[in-house]
Amino acid sequence: MDILDCHTHRLDATAALISVDPRHFDPRPGRWYSVGFHPWDGVDTLTDEDFTLLERCAQHPQVLAIGETGMDRLRGGDINTQAEVFIRHLQLSHDLGKPVVVHNVRCTQEILAARHQAGLTTLPLIIHGMRGNEHIARLLLDAGCYLSFGFRFNPEALLSTPLDRLLIETDDAPVTIQEIADAIATALQMSSEDIIKTAAGNTQRLLMK
Repeated sequence: MDILDCHTHRLDATAALISVDPRHFDPRPGRWYSVGFHPWDGVDTLTDEDFTLLERCAQHPQVLAIGETGMDRLRGGDINTQAEVFIRHLQLSHDLGKPVVVHNVRCTQEILAARHQAGLTTLPLIIHGMRGNEHIARLLLDAGCYLSFGFRFNPEALLSTPLDRLLIETDDAPVTIQEIADAIATALQMSSEDIIKTAAGNTQRLLMK
């Protein structure tokens, strides 16, 4: 396994963790996936059959993580329902020993509270598309989360992130993972090669636990 891009929606991506809804999971040879229900995609209407499908897809050998899932204060339906769905993903992550790729829009406290409610406070969370400020970054880091930075990021939050918690991603931005690595390297005054080595090593360690 060789993964640098820890979160993308591009189905043709290589060296990447491709996030898909389990209802559209169709694994291709040589690709790696995360599966989960995004808070935008009708979490209010999910059924037991949907969660059974999620559990089955999550056990596939090419699935290395659960998600993208999480909570969104601006979009995605009832926030309490989002929390319930998120907790079910956390429980599945715990059962399978696979980390969770988390969508977080203005819900940092709620996400951490849900993990506490589930009794899974040591469960590894990958906060994808990290755009929050330094204060938010420190809250998440203190809770043991990994922070994944993409096309847009807060420089102070990036500077406050230890290198052993740093991940990079393309998500759905029209850029390459090399361009992301270059931007992160410039902000941290490091070489792109060192950022790539660091991020890939962190991804490998996290996904192969």
